[in-house]
Amino acid sequence: MDAAAALARWHAVVESRDPAGLPALIAEDAVFRSPAVHAPQVGRDTVVGYLTAAFTVLGPHLTYEREWLGDDSAVLQFRTEVAGLEVSGIDMITWDSAGRILDFTVMVRPRKALDAVIEHMGAELMRMLEAAGGR
Repeated sequence: MDAAAALARWHAVVESRDPAGLPALIAEDAVFRSPAVHAPQVGRDTVVGYLTAAFTVLGPHLTYEREWLGDDSAVLQFRTEVAGLEVSGIDMITWDSAGRILDFTVMVRPRKALDAVIEHMGAELMRMLEAAGGR
């Protein structure tokens, strides 16, 4: 598994701002860990849903500032803006042997920004569910 190549694929999808590229990046049994939800979210479709919502909420101003790359993982420090608040955070990504995202953990600070992210992510996820006919 080439972590640098997997990370490059992630960056390409983020830079495109098009979530249509997400399913090909995510393992079938992937796990998403959000600061907004207590329990880990499991499965490709669920992880794609959360990341799609994040593209809408965080994506317009999202900038990765630093990154640390391991053999099968990366930590990406980001900055963005939500509801006029500066948001700082990290994405911790682990890939499987095929280079697909197996685990995606997000951490956000400060608390006021986290509250705004939770509110806007919740609204976006509800909008997505309603648009999909309440699936």
